[in-house]
Amino acid sequence: MKILLVEDNLLNQKVVMFNLKKYNYDITAVSNGLDAVKTAKENQFDIILMDLMLPEMNGFEITIEIRKHEKEIGIENPVPIIALTANTLDNDRIKCFEAGMNEYLSKPFTADQLAAKIHSFIEPE
Repeated sequence: MKILLVEDNLLNQKVVMFNLKKYNYDITAVSNGLDAVKTAKENQFDIILMDLMLPEMNGFEITIEIRKHEKEIGIENPVPIIALTANTLDNDRIKCFEAGMNEYLSKPFTADQLAAKIHSFIEPE
């Protein structure tokens, strides 16, 4: 499984990558919005883990750009995007879904909570 982790905090990147290591996922991490959009357009990912507060573009803007690109190239099954955020206001959750995200997980979260969110998008083999 290929995962794009969009997170500007390097410590948070390391924690997420460490916690997912046991699943042998192929994780690509980027730390800003422009790199996130470019990487998402140039590669195929099974899941995107999206922080909301990032330099240059926020997670909402990044998601909108990714969804626009998917429509333009005719992708039938858009990549699932899970918001990872310290913002826990109700309207932030709604804004995530309105931007095109599929799920929401508020920080701090446990490794098991993150894995459960990811696994909810994996088809049983």
